[in-house]
Amino acid sequence: MELPLDYPTLRVIWWALMGVLLIGFAITDGFDLGVASLLPFVARTDAERRMVINTIGPTWEGNQVWFILGGGAIFAAWPFVYAVSFSGFYLAMFAVLASLILRPVGFKYRSKRPARAWRSTWDWALFVGGFAPALVFGVAVGNVLQGVPFKLDDTLRATYEGTFFGLFTPFTLLTGLLSVAMLVTHGAAWLTLKAEIGPVRDRARTIGTLAAAASIVLFLAGGAFVAFAGLGYTVQGDSLDLAGPSNPLRAVAEPSAGAWLANYGRFPWMGAAPVLGLAGALVALIGIRAGREAPAFLGSSISALGVISTVGLSMFPFILPSSIDPRSSLLVWNASSSHMTLFIMLLVTLVFLPIVLAYTAWAFKVMWGRSTTGALNVNPDLY
Repeated sequence: MELPLDYPTLRVIWWALMGVLLIGFAITDGFDLGVASLLPFVARTDAERRMVINTIGPTWEGNQVWFILGGGAIFAAWPFVYAVSFSGFYLAMFAVLASLILRPVGFKYRSKRPARAWRSTWDWALFVGGFAPALVFGVAVGNVLQGVPFKLDDTLRATYEGTFFGLFTPFTLLTGLLSVAMLVTHGAAWLTLKAEIGPVRDRARTIGTLAAAASIVLFLAGGAFVAFAGLGYTVQGDSLDLAGPSNPLRAVAEPSAGAWLANYGRFPWMGAAPVLGLAGALVALIGIRAGREAPAFLGSSISALGVISTVGLSMFPFILPSSIDPRSSLLVWNASSSHMTLFIMLLVTLVFLPIVLAYTAWAFKVMWGRSTTGALNVNPDLY
């Protein structure tokens, strides 16, 4: 059966869609993680903390759907990537999931008892549930950029030779801190939109300004590290069959100093991604500092889009390079599901993704408006 779209085109489409899902997660659930990371610092009284939680309480579950969709898309569209990354980063993934579990538990149990120690414990649990995933996601991206220590044997069985603590290097800690700074900026911008005019909003503006400045500095530092440390991999063009079956061992890849910057020379339009990452953070910084809530949130959203796009475009066509056996590296052209699977998934996505987007927009419209401490006295069922 001849399909309307050829195999290479579908592979690129699903590579782009994977990026869209990651960006959607960063923009929607990202401000939830940022707000949770800010909770103990922007809110000092119990009423203030309840009010902060209520800025994300009605929508955080829907936002987390993007995380689930991202994991599902990797499993279905890029099974080799899913198998290697989820097994190789097993302890890191476990840490992320454990910390994410703290969020719903914290939201539900925090107000069950009035004791200060009880509520303070859950406040810090919510902080961990926001800070830890933000840090680990950034560390994971740093590891992907510098190469992951795995190899495939002739039967395509993967062997991971790294350790949990080996994930944390100077470069990956830098990318982890960039992730935290980016999401804290996003969370602070959200609080300026949603929290009542008062001390919480003022503290969020102060911290958000610092976080936005840190995002700019860390993003520039990360780019300089990639350039001067010569990170990157290339693949021999004559070993590629763009429409061939998915077999990671059929492409010849090798380390190549500075290769992650080469795409910008071949495709100058890709330079828009890092520009958006920097410009968005700058707009967020100015907007938060000036009290312009909508531009600040738009800027932090654009910054997330730009930073994530920068990583994906820099690495194309690599998805998961191997640092110990470059021949095992996973590419857009050798790690996808079958032609038919990608086509059917695309049809399903074209139907359901607009529905998800429409429902998300409707939910935010219904729940729009500032959260206030006064509402806690009117509605005791609030968090």
